Amino acid sequence: MSGLKLFHTTSSGVTEVASRLAEVEADVQGLVEAHMEAMLGVRFLASEYVIDCVDGGRIDSLGIDENNAPVVVEFKRGTDAGVINQGLYYMSWLMAHKGVFRGLVHDRFGAHTASRVLWSALRLICVAGDFTRYDLHAVREHRRSIDLVRYRFFGDDLLGLETIAAVGVRAQAARRGRQQATAARCENGQSPVLVEHGAGGRRGAARRGDTA
Repeated sequence: MSGLKLFHTTSSGVTEVASRLAEVEADVQGLVEAHMEAMLGVRFLASEYVIDCVDGGRIDSLGIDENNAPVVVEFKRGTDAGVINQGLYYMSWLMAHKGVFRGLVHDRFGAHTASRVLWSALRLICVAGDFTRYDLHAVREHRRSIDLVRYRFFGDDLLGLETIAAVGVRAQAARRGRQQATAARCENGQSPVLVEHGAGGRRGAARRGDTA
């Protein structure tokens, strides 16, 4: 995450806060799921959703955005060259099982929202420690709506999210969904976000142990 640094400031100077990856993938997944609307602009629907196909598999997270577009969210602790292909596989499964998704939306948000799902805008959001240059190229070339979001933990109580690949309205929606974050900085078309999630006060909506 070379484009984003965080510092403690005092009257005598500044001290850089070291960044780190999650201990396990579930740490970042659980935190983002608990505050998905604030962090990603997506209303949370389901976690570790088991798909009924020959190969099996679990979709990390399912959600629906402010435009009622279905959203698949895939998490990786570090860099994973297969994250986009895995997400595309789940998107294809979802398109073939629209009734399942509508049922999830109906149960959580009611019949009106379930009847207005915007399938033409199906999205994939990949949240990972980092991405390869091939991932970045694939997003630019692919016709699907794919966002790549890089994360880092800072110290004991801060989470940084940086959208490093998103196009047009997808990038705008991601930024709008993060307006409640503690701090945001836009640089060279990227949208890093810092969210406090530790003890000692609530800023934004990402304190560990909070519920959605």
